[in-house]
Amino acid sequence: MNFNRPKAYIHTDRLKRNLWNIRRHVGDRKLVCVVKANGYGHGAIEVSKVLAKEPGIILAVFAFEEAIELRENGIENEILIFSRMQPDYLPKAVKLNFTLNVCAMADLKALAEFKSNGGNCPTFHLKFDTGMTRLGFDPAEADSVFSFINKNDLYPEGIYSHFATADEGDLSYAESQLKQFNEIVEKGKSLGIDFNYIHCSNSGAILNLPNAYFNLIRVGMLLYGVPPSDEVPMDIPVEPVMSFCGPIVNVRRVKAGTQVSYGGVYSTEKDTNIAVIQTGFADGFPRSWYEKGYVSYGGQNYKIAGRVCMDQLMVDFGDKEPEEGEEVLFFGRKDENEIPVETIAEAIGTTTYVLLTDIHGRTKRIIV
Repeated sequence: MNFNRPKAYIHTDRLKRNLWNIRRHVGDRKLVCVVKANGYGHGAIEVSKVLAKEPGIILAVFAFEEAIELRENGIENEILIFSRMQPDYLPKAVKLNFTLNVCAMADLKALAEFKSNGGNCPTFHLKFDTGMTRLGFDPAEADSVFSFINKNDLYPEGIYSHFATADEGDLSYAESQLKQFNEIVEKGKSLGIDFNYIHCSNSGAILNLPNAYFNLIRVGMLLYGVPPSDEVPMDIPVEPVMSFCGPIVNVRRVKAGTQVSYGGVYSTEKDTNIAVIQTGFADGFPRSWYEKGYVSYGGQNYKIAGRVCMDQLMVDFGDKEPEEGEEVLFFGRKDENEIPVETIAEAIGTTTYVLLTDIHGRTKRIIV
C-alpha cells in the first residue's frame, strides 16, 4: 500500500503539445514562457528544463531569486525578470545574462550610472503602464524616457506593457491599452530607438486580441492547459499539465447519521464507506471546496464528506469499496479521472491562478 503524500503529476507530453499548438496559432514569433511562482505551481525547474529543449524560447520569472535558481539548475535560455529592477543586482544580472524590467526613471538613472562607472549595461526591456496601474512608466513620460535613453546611450532590447482585461468578453479597455502602447512604440521608433522585441500579449490576448501579437508573445496559464477565463474563445486545443492527487489511507464502514469531520456539518444519509485521503489544506487543497466538492476515483465522482482538515480530508464512497493505497484525483486529468481546475475555481469563487499556485506543503511533483 502506498501510504504517501499528495502528488502533483506533471504531464510533460501535454506541456509540449500545448506549446506547439500555441505556436501554430500565433505564427512565426518567439515565445516568452512564464515560469514565475514555481511555474504556476507546476515546478519551475522541471517545466523550464522541458521548455529549454524547444527552439526560440525565452523564459520569464518575477523575482531575481527565481532567475538565479534556474541558472543554478543549468537553464541557459534568456530569462526576463518582471519585478522592479534593483540597482544592487546589476553586476549579477550582467554576469548571469538576465533581462531586466526597467519601469521608472530611477531605474534608467541607475543603469546610466552603472554604465558610466565602467559596467556593462545589462539587457533590459522598458515597461509602460497602459492601464494596470502597476509597474511601468506612465505614458506621459514617454518623451522623457526616450530622451534620457538617447542622451545616455542606453539600448533597450525590448518594450512591453500588460493587459488588464484581455481575458474578458468586453475588449474596449484592452483596445484602449493597445492604442496607447502602439503610440508609445511609434514615438520611440521615431526618435531612433530600435526595439528588438515588442510584446503585449498574455494568454488572454493570444485568444482574444490577435492584433496585439507584435513579434514576441508572453504565455502563462494557457501553456499549462488552463483557459485564462471563461469569457475567451478557446480556439487552441490545450490539455491540463497538472493532475493533483492524494492517497487513500483508510476506509471504514459507518452507520447512517454518522457525523464526519470538524463541526459535524456533514452527516451520512445512509450506511456508507468513508475514506480518509492524506491531503489537506496545508498541501494546497482548496478548503472551501468541501461544500459542493467531489473527487474522482475509477472514473466516478464522490462527495467530499465534511470540512477539509489541515492534513486530511474524507470522502463518502457510498457502497463503493476503494482500495487503500490507491489515489483519488482532485483536479486535472489522469487515467479515467478528470475534474477541470476551472470547475472548482468557479464553484468556490476564486481563480485557477490561485488554485494552481497554492499547491505546496507536502505535495510531491512527479514528472511523467
